[in-house]
Amino acid sequence: MKTLFDIDHSTILTMLSCIGMVLAALALWPLEGDAVGLASFVGLFLVYLAGGLPAGWRAAVTLWQERILDIDLLMVVAAIAAAVVGAPFEGAVLLTLFSISTTLEERALGRARRAIEALMGLRPETALRKEPDGTVAEIPAADLKVDDVVILRPGARVPADAMIVSGHSSLDEANITGESMPVNKEPGAPVFEATVNIDGVLEAKVTKTIAESTVARMIALVTEAQAAKAPSERFSAWFGQRYTVAVMAGAVLAFAAFCWLGRGWEEALYRSATLLVAASPCAIVISVPAAMLSALSAAARGGVLFKGGAALETLADINAFAFDKTGTLTTGKASVTQIVVLDGDERGFLSLLAGLEAQSEHHSAAAIRHEAARHGVVPVEASNVTTRPSAGIVGSDGDGELWAGNPRLAAQMGASIDHPALLALAADAQTVIYVGRNSRALGAVTVADTTRPTSRPALAALRKGGVEKIVMMTGDRLPVALRIGEELGLKREDIHADMLPEDKVAMVSELAGMGRVAFVGDGVNDAAALARADVGIAMGAAGSDVALQAADVALLSEDMSRLADAHRLARRTATIIRQNLTFAMSAMAALVIGGLFFELPLPLAVIGHEGGTVLVVLNGLRLLRDPVRGKERAAAPPTSGLVVGQPVPRHPYRRKVARRAA
Repeated sequence: MKTLFDIDHSTILTMLSCIGMVLAALALWPLEGDAVGLASFVGLFLVYLAGGLPAGWRAAVTLWQERILDIDLLMVVAAIAAAVVGAPFEGAVLLTLFSISTTLEERALGRARRAIEALMGLRPETALRKEPDGTVAEIPAADLKVDDVVILRPGARVPADAMIVSGHSSLDEANITGESMPVNKEPGAPVFEATVNIDGVLEAKVTKTIAESTVARMIALVTEAQAAKAPSERFSAWFGQRYTVAVMAGAVLAFAAFCWLGRGWEEALYRSATLLVAASPCAIVISVPAAMLSALSAAARGGVLFKGGAALETLADINAFAFDKTGTLTTGKASVTQIVVLDGDERGFLSLLAGLEAQSEHHSAAAIRHEAARHGVVPVEASNVTTRPSAGIVGSDGDGELWAGNPRLAAQMGASIDHPALLALAADAQTVIYVGRNSRALGAVTVADTTRPTSRPALAALRKGGVEKIVMMTGDRLPVALRIGEELGLKREDIHADMLPEDKVAMVSELAGMGRVAFVGDGVNDAAALARADVGIAMGAAGSDVALQAADVALLSEDMSRLADAHRLARRTATIIRQNLTFAMSAMAALVIGGLFFELPLPLAVIGHEGGTVLVVLNGLRLLRDPVRGKERAAAPPTSGLVVGQPVPRHPYRRKVARRAA
């Protein structure tokens, strides 16, 4: 619970203004006596002091240092004018409501700006480093160096980006990627700073220093996002400054006109003060930043970081999306897709093949070992294993010579691969590995890069969201590209293969002729296309540093559906900005017309002005409730995102971690 000392000074001043307003209101009651008059006077004095003095000081500093007339000056001048013409209560109402609305805006926008504090709060302060002699020392996390080995116990946060060298566990990566469920990790898998180890003891080797870690990159991206303003934000600031000068000049002219019409200087000053309040552009100036910051914060909680409001605003107008294939629309990792066994059963076949590939570094070998482990198959012990370049691998077990490779190796071993089932595999655009013993073929497996489960639904969602053109570009062979494109539901003319980096840039330039274009990629060879596109989107927290630097948006998760959600959020943000500006301008026009021609009372102008300002802020803050959730949108919401102080125990496995850590 907050104490008085924990409350910021603007809130305290607002509270004093409200207290003063209550005391000032005593004069409206049918009460008599010196005490009532004194209380009312003290209340008015308190309101003008607590509500007017800070605003006046801010206005004076802005005018002196930046030579800018701002909204604070308008409000203070209007309140003083009201007091001069004998309506101090109306001026007090203006200052109190202005103070309340200013505090609400600061608190609301502060909620959206707390992303960096949240990121900093995710970082653990200490780390358990394994020393060369085998002992474990607790050191500051900032002192970790590349190649240091750290111990990760259950419930502990990862102190730096690292790679697991021993142990198996599940990690909660919601802080970084927005994934709501833990991710299984094994030796060789990367782990990211600030993620939470769930249930196993791990040893991990540090791969990046604190200054270069995933969280550091996220902090840099959020900082850029807050500093870079969208065109609509720049316009609202430009409009607000110049419009304020016009309002001040208009109020002076209105005062002169009312005096010339014989209204008397007091009434002329009162009407001019009303005009000042009615024409103040507070709602217009605040409407765009309120929506932008709320949307940026909502996206960040879902693992999508924008490098500023300009990228968010542009994403809403995208007409065409261009995607890199490998590592973006596909997993970028080889997987066993089909198994054909001609002799024996599948488990025995996988055991022979996994034993032969046990020591191979080829990407296909890793896929085969993973498939054998998935089926719970124990590899046979193969000996005399040798690699035959551009052909395959050969070894032996107790029953004879084993081999696995391409048709060239099968021919060298004297084996026939003209079986119909094997010929059918060769017709697919996948890598076929034939397996045999001596001169007899035992079967074959196909290995290929597979599409992400979320890719096809994401592309469908983008089309539904109004994207006119979606293309896939890859440096891979055309048959492979066609197979992947068919799985994703792409048209033949939208699939482009055998492309060099410069070809991708040329294609993005060609698509730009249709309108705004976004490019999504993950590798170093995608950096140029990312920079050329109107919006460059880098894929994955572990993506290339070059790609992340060139991109305007970073997807920290490899869930493609988050991209579709981010596009939807951008379009919704554009809609809310239009709503805010339309409402703010309409309300201001109505108040100005009322002040000029219908003798609008000052209190009504005050309520209309401040109420409109609060409404546009609240409308913008609705975007905070529209997070990017990807494929988990129908499941439980992400448990942490970028929120400071959110408790870890939300799901059952987190309660278990909390108890173990305690």
